[in-house]
Amino acid sequence: MNSQHTHTRANTRIATALKTLALALVVSTSAAAHAVNLTGWSVAVGVNNISPKGEIGPFSAPSIVDSYNQSGSDTQPIVNIGYWFSEHLSAELGLGTPYTHQISGAGALQGSGKLGSLQQLPPTLFGQYHFLGATSAFRPYVGMGITYAKFRKERGSGTLTAITNPGGPATTFTVDNAWGLTPQIGLTYAFNPKWFADVMVSKTYLHTTVHLSTGQSAYAPLNPVSTAVSVGYRF
Repeated sequence: MNSQHTHTRANTRIATALKTLALALVVSTSAAAHAVNLTGWSVAVGVNNISPKGEIGPFSAPSIVDSYNQSGSDTQPIVNIGYWFSEHLSAELGLGTPYTHQISGAGALQGSGKLGSLQQLPPTLFGQYHFLGATSAFRPYVGMGITYAKFRKERGSGTLTAITNPGGPATTFTVDNAWGLTPQIGLTYAFNPKWFADVMVSKTYLHTTVHLSTGQSAYAPLNPVSTAVSVGYRF
């Protein structure tokens, strides 16, 4: 009797263990399948601040010695279109509306006020690597991108004319379009398998040249830093 009872209890324990193992395998397989199947498109919308860090100048002769300029920051809405090749690798195209930057004097021109303004569009294509697994809520990532900065609507001020061409026609200027490398770091938080939030910081190593209508020019290592926050959806 005791032997039979012991045998029954052993069978029950074995059956329970097998059920537990089977459940664990199902959960593990489901998680693995979710990770493997994390491919496809995503779209995120948010805001991005671009803050140039380098000074423009000095302008070539016959301008004032140490005639530097600096460009102000601007914040605009953005749209990021992404494609996931796997749970770790993705590509993302960052687009947005034009950023307007005010240009003011620096160096010998410090305190001279507004010298001009311009708009720029910096579409950027990133390749990204995401750490941790696809089922993790928080996922840090790193990326490397290529940026094409297109400048437009460059407008000089009366102050710029007074400094560079006093008594003459209004001074105008243009800025050469340029390419730059853009490393980035970021963090995503998944609300659920579809919706997520994203925070990103990047720096574009962007060097260009400013040309004045007076014949002067200036080297411009802008090297802007971008800080973006967005909310996205995976398809």
